[in-house]
Amino acid sequence: MDVRVHLDKGVLGTAAAEEGAAGIRQALAASRTANVILATGASQFEMLDALVGADLDWARITVFHLDEYIGLPVMHGASFRKYLRERVMDRLRVKPAFIEVAGDAPDAGAEVARLGNLIARHAIDVCFAGIGENGHLAFNDPPADFETEAPYLVVDLDEACRRQQLGEGWFPDLDAVPRQAISMGIRQILKSRQIVLSVPDARKADAVAATVEGPVTPLCPASILQRHPKVTLHLDPASASGLHR
Repeated sequence: MDVRVHLDKGVLGTAAAEEGAAGIRQALAASRTANVILATGASQFEMLDALVGADLDWARITVFHLDEYIGLPVMHGASFRKYLRERVMDRLRVKPAFIEVAGDAPDAGAEVARLGNLIARHAIDVCFAGIGENGHLAFNDPPADFETEAPYLVVDLDEACRRQQLGEGWFPDLDAVPRQAISMGIRQILKSRQIVLSVPDARKADAVAATVEGPVTPLCPASILQRHPKVTLHLDPASASGLHR
């Protein structure tokens, strides 16, 4: 795992976007198409701002959505579909194909199957992601399932994860935070050829330390990234403060 510490969030976001954009360009040059995973949340603001401004042929790119709350309508302020539409899709003159996770689908099982069938046709070139305060990767909270081959699955959100969403200001109180989500599975994320992580803020310091320096364990889901051949972890001084090496 390549760990890079940047001056601040802005520099972090720009560096992560530039690295990922370079990987996308390589994929476009090699096969004329590229497949990308985009994450959401407060940690991705600066990276997505920079990525939207990158020189990319979005018409040849397919974007997969990493996760979404179950039962949350798309116009809810915390909807990740709404987040990506507003922060990425609506700002691009030329739109990529966008495979959304419909968290409010009437049948979550059918939605999981639909998404699994779609991503099975696409080899992911670049996955942009973050790490949760509890070490989660996407919405795979601890103890995460490292064994399932399901590309997407229905997951239960633990209290630490739900409190993070509350603390970031997405919901008015803890009771309003959904208890389940549809999430891309760990093994599907690991199939990405390149993974670019943007993880700022002191509240992520313990999770970063466990991800980088701790054992690989479902109790820190992001620790599985130690086994991926091409991962870059972009940090700021606050999120890197727990590292010893």
